[in-house]
Amino acid sequence: MRNFTIYLTVTLCLFISKINAQETFEERAKDIASKIESITKDEKVALKTEVEAVNQQLISGTITKDEADSKKKKLAEARAINIESKVAMVEEELKNLVQEKVDGKIKERDTTRKFSLIFNMDKHKKKKQKGEPRTTSQFVFAAGFNNMITNKAVANSDFRYWGSHFYEWGFTENTRILKNNNLLHLKYGFSVMYNNLRPTDNRVFEVTGNQTNLVKSPINLDDSRFKNVYLVAPLHLEFDFSGKKNKDGIDYFTTHESVRIGLGGYIGVNLKSKQYMNYSENGDDIKQKTKGDFNTSDLIYGASAYIGYKETSLYIKYDLNPMFKDNVVKQNNISLGVRFDFN
Repeated sequence: MRNFTIYLTVTLCLFISKINAQETFEERAKDIASKIESITKDEKVALKTEVEAVNQQLISGTITKDEADSKKKKLAEARAINIESKVAMVEEELKNLVQEKVDGKIKERDTTRKFSLIFNMDKHKKKKQKGEPRTTSQFVFAAGFNNMITNKAVANSDFRYWGSHFYEWGFTENTRILKNNNLLHLKYGFSVMYNNLRPTDNRVFEVTGNQTNLVKSPINLDDSRFKNVYLVAPLHLEFDFSGKKNKDGIDYFTTHESVRIGLGGYIGVNLKSKQYMNYSENGDDIKQKTKGDFNTSDLIYGASAYIGYKETSLYIKYDLNPMFKDNVVKQNNISLGVRFDFN
């Protein structure tokens, strides 16, 4: 929940900064975002090089196909861990930046006067511009409720409806598909997803062989939570109804100014799984955290869609693969919430 608050605060601050043109904060936030994007790109390039080397070994006959697949899987896992550890370091900068904002250490100018000035400048600028480039970039943030589909239903769930949540942040590129039509766009990039589940009836997950089941806790818990963190590559076909505009006889296009509909999906890897248990003992508040495999699926893939107006959308995503790979009863994660695409 602490990280959720941090990312939500950063997003809101970015939004406010964009409106009020608080350049100092925005520039620093963009710099941090660029670092995260750079880390991911560098690790992907390194992974591609390593995979190509394995493919060469397979072609030369020095290793078998099974050995090659095993090596590729281990390389992907290692790179995912690298991304997680490096991004964690950059997250400290995010925390510090947010704290400075909260403490008022980032000086602000007269926002009323500034807003009026920027508004007039933007208005004047828009008169001169001929529209956006064909490919634009967005910072994406989403949050909402999370739960499990069991036997094709989410009713009578083993998890709290209001207590279970998800959040996601990432970066996307949005490319207009047709040169002279603004309706169809291809939206692609990367995101970090956090899926949280809070079991009902004082239960926790317990691993028995290849099965992971909910069992009654012997301890009276104040709270228990199970979290999966994923690095995914989302891909959506976006219908943007912003339309075509004309200025001085010149047609031009802009995005995120009307109704938008996105249909697509995502694929990625599981970075980590953790179980949290909070309880009281002898008057002390104890927080216990367990990190492990929990028999969760190493890969994740699913379908997702969103519909909204301008930057804000209603967002739903559904994992097509079960959360636990070998459980007798298959359970798939589903999330519903609000999504922001800051263009």
